[in-house]
Amino acid sequence: MRPSALPDQAVVRPETAPGDVAADPGTSGGRRRRLLVVTAMAAVLVLTAVVFFRWGSAESPTVAPSPSPSASATAAPTTAEVYAAMAPSVVVIEAMTRDNKVTATGTGVVANADGLILTALHVVRGAVAVRVTFADGTRSAATVSASDPKQDIAALIAATQPPVLVPAVLGSSERLAIGDGVVAIGNQLGMTSSATAGVVSGLDRVATSKEGGTLTGLIQFDAAVNPGSSGGPLVNARGETVGIVVALANPTSAGTFIGIGFAVPIGAAVAAGGNGRGPQQ
Repeated sequence: MRPSALPDQAVVRPETAPGDVAADPGTSGGRRRRLLVVTAMAAVLVLTAVVFFRWGSAESPTVAPSPSPSASATAAPTTAEVYAAMAPSVVVIEAMTRDNKVTATGTGVVANADGLILTALHVVRGAVAVRVTFADGTRSAATVSASDPKQDIAALIAATQPPVLVPAVLGSSERLAIGDGVVAIGNQLGMTSSATAGVVSGLDRVATSKEGGTLTGLIQFDAAVNPGSSGGPLVNARGETVGIVVALANPTSAGTFIGIGFAVPIGAAVAAGGNGRGPQQ
């Protein structure tokens, strides 16, 4: 869901043995000694090459070229950079009763420049009122403009939007591969804007929704999610939202994370609630 330095090499220098006397360079003894010194130096070079080969790579002694400036400039963002870019688009969602008591808390993501918010339907299902809090602290009542129980997705429209609205960059889940890095951002267990990192563990998964329905085509991932994460964005290594978190797998009734989370692909989520044109609840 980030190489170690090679040990320092000792420089071996050939030395004249104690008691040896250097011969005249013009004599045969001098030539023999020069030959011995050259042979010793060659042996040191061979030994050093073998040591680097064993520590560097077991497959090839070729030394990898240093990264060029252009390669560094195109490196994937770090998890911290992904979070910093995505956090302004994440909202807190609260389902409330008539007397303003909070019955459920989840997460949402601003999906377009009009302020459409995508979240998990089970977060707001049955709520008398819905309240959203944007990243800048702007708080507003919201209404469900569209929903799709088959995807567990709802779209919300806030009555009041922040002065600066920051929609998420939407990606394509079709480009995802098992092993790709992802980041989940949400309000798990009431701790707002929490970020966890992991990888895509599976694709096209099937899970049972909280209401007992069957959700299909899901992205399986291992970034930690917990109650309160529902409706939050699943973000790829390029900072693009590729899914909406809707469920976690747990064989017990504890409802805590054991390494398996599920998200609806962003294309399906947008189709379910995009611009208020999704199937009505």
